[in-house]
Amino acid sequence: MELKQALSELRKLEKRNFEQGIDLIINLKGIDIKKDNIVTLVSIPNKVKKKKVCGFLTKESALVKTIYSSDFIKYRDKKLLKNLVKEHDFFIAVPQLMPSIATTFGKILGPVGKMPSPQLGVLTKEDDSSIKQLLEKIEKSIKIRVKELSVKVSIGKESMTDENIIANAGAVYSGLVNVLPTKKENVKNVMLKLTMSKPIKVEIKKNKK
Repeated sequence: MELKQALSELRKLEKRNFEQGIDLIINLKGIDIKKDNIVTLVSIPNKVKKKKVCGFLTKESALVKTIYSSDFIKYRDKKLLKNLVKEHDFFIAVPQLMPSIATTFGKILGPVGKMPSPQLGVLTKEDDSSIKQLLEKIEKSIKIRVKELSVKVSIGKESMTDENIIANAGAVYSGLVNVLPTKKENVKNVMLKLTMSKPIKVEIKKNKK
């Protein structure tokens, strides 16, 4: 079933008293999860949800929750640290603080894929304009870490148009396939579902670069 048809079928289902999300499920094959460390950052054309971002900075920004190096010591409290990580989707930082960030926060941020990186999260300049640009990029970025053979990614909400959801699906599919060891050969099947629905098997075409 094509994505457009699948979305039409899902929209016919019983409405819930909340807005459901739309998930793309990519089931994989021929991959050794322990051996193949598959991590990728995918840029989607249409924002799905607003992300909560925290910044490790040298001066306060009105755009993000700001943590100074002088605050690091209090995050030795594991409960405080876990709450901080749980409450935020992304963390950004200035380069000069990265060594101490790795020491203080690395063991928690690393395993959950939230450690600031040059790819997405490390500021070139510490000013509102640069922070705003980075936040806009983060809003349309999805980090995928393959921890099991079934990868589920949120690609939209019911209120979004079919076209925007389909565009996001194509970007996520292409982004993941590009980093698989044998590309499309590692894809068993692809499914689409609402938060509360059963998945529907779909055919998806890889976006052309």
